[in-house]
Formats: sequence, C-alpha cells, structure tokens
Amino acid sequence: QVQLVESGGGLVQAGGSLRLSCAASGSIRGINAMGWYRQAPGKQRELVAIITSGSSTNYADSVKGRFTISRDNAKNSVYLQMNSLKPEDTAVYYCNANLRSIVVGSLDYWGQGTQVTVSS
Repeated sequence: QVQLVESGGGLVQAGGSLRLSCAASGSIRGINAMGWYRQAPGKQRELVAIITSGSSTNYADSVKGRFTISRDNAKNSVYLQMNSLKPEDTAVYYCNANLRSIVVGSLDYWGQGTQVTVSS
C-alpha cells in the first residue's frame, strides 16, 4: 500500500510564504510524477504544479513566478514553495503521485489535503 502525507499548510497573510511537503511511503516501485492540486470553495480541483521523474516541471499560469515545485528522491517527497501568496490562493492543497506499477502500468495516489488560507 502507498500513503501520501501532506504538511505545511496554515494561515498566512497576503504576501507571505508557505512551504508544503508531501512524503510518499509504502510499496513504491517508481515515481513517474508528483504534483500539487488545489480546490477552492465552489471551484473544481485544479493542477497547481507537477514535476516528473525527468525533473521537468509545469505550473498553472496563476502561480508561475511565485510557486516552485521540487523533489527529494531519497525521501520520495515533493515540496511546494509558495511565495507572494494571494487571497485567491486559499484552497485545500492535495498532493498527487503517479507511481509505476508492474501489474497495471501506473497508478495515481492522493494525499488527504492540507488547508492553505491567505488573509488580506
């Protein structure tokens, strides 16, 4: 079994910073990609940032230049450094991992989510 655990969420003032962490544990044969998604009240879940096994990255236009995704392969972890936070960044942030599977090919796993609230 695989488990993703997020941490680092909280309350911050506009213009501040937070660093989200996500650690994957369990039977991991290989990581294709890890990313962060978020869901604000009344909105659909959206991709924030993703990093592949080849270290390529992709960001939502709304966070480019402010957020940075990184990984630590030894810890099976992914991080999201969030700077210059805005109230519109307020959402529940979810960690996602697309993991290699011998049987199926690949599988997606999700964390429980961590709340990020940016006050004005």
